[in-house]
Amino acid sequence: MKIIQKLILVLVVILFPLFVVTCSIRVALTPIYVNMEYNRPGFPADAYGFITADRLQWGQYSIDYLLGKVSDRDFTAQTLPDGTPLFNARELSHMQDVRDLSLVVLQIWKGLCLFYALALLASLAWKWPGQFLRALRDGALATIALIAAILTAVWMNFNLLFTKFHQLFFEGDSWLFYLTDNLIRLFPLTFWQDLFLFIGACTILFCLIPILLSLSRKHS
Repeated sequence: MKIIQKLILVLVVILFPLFVVTCSIRVALTPIYVNMEYNRPGFPADAYGFITADRLQWGQYSIDYLLGKVSDRDFTAQTLPDGTPLFNARELSHMQDVRDLSLVVLQIWKGLCLFYALALLASLAWKWPGQFLRALRDGALATIALIAAILTAVWMNFNLLFTKFHQLFFEGDSWLFYLTDNLIRLFPLTFWQDLFLFIGACTILFCLIPILLSLSRKHS
């Protein structure tokens, strides 16, 4: 039993950064982020005609596709009010790649949710909730240090980080587009820069929960 307990606690610490980051990504894939981002003061306007309402409509539709709520057939056939396709073949190919990656991330998130739920139940059943909370705290502290480093990298050179991310997960130059492409008009570079910061901020907030609970338990 002690060996199983130690193994679970080690995994709780090691997997915590991935757990809270995937939780933050899941939050970012809700309407919360796109509504906040498109409506925030200073968000760059589209020089080719999309207004905020257009971006909200097509941006959320694109996210629904990433979540698997929209089929490939419907997404490929989607047109703008003037009858032109929402995305060209190159954009559709990239969106399919992003959708495939998103679905993998969401499966990992679901698996981690299950693991942490079972770990919590085990800690309560076998009477070591204090050790479980300390493991969460240690994972949270390590995650905050990691996120701080990433956010510093975003602040110092986001373009390089953005490029390296795409080179890691996507083949060739399939992720490069013209400024007139609808994908860029909906999701300009500012959108992605703010998204990295949003995910980082959410991750830190999630990390604060076990840290504050641990402090509260210590002083109770």
